[in-house]
Amino acid sequence: MKAVRDNKVYNIDETSKSTYLAQGFDITDDHFNIIERSPAATVPYTEYQKVKNELEELKAQKAKK
Repeated sequence: MKAVRDNKVYNIDETSKSTYLAQGFDITDDHFNIIERSPAATVPYTEYQKVKNELEELKAQKAKK
């Protein structure tokens, strides 16, 4: 398992997982598939706006039916 943040990657074990999560690291498997996101992770505003626009479009489509 790995702890990943920015350009830092550490090999960790289960016992140190919570420590790295608290420090803002994401936990991944050895192939960098995310196991658990850091509670401190944030969504970039552009991504938020994209999802918000998609939601509004879907609501509008549903209202037309």
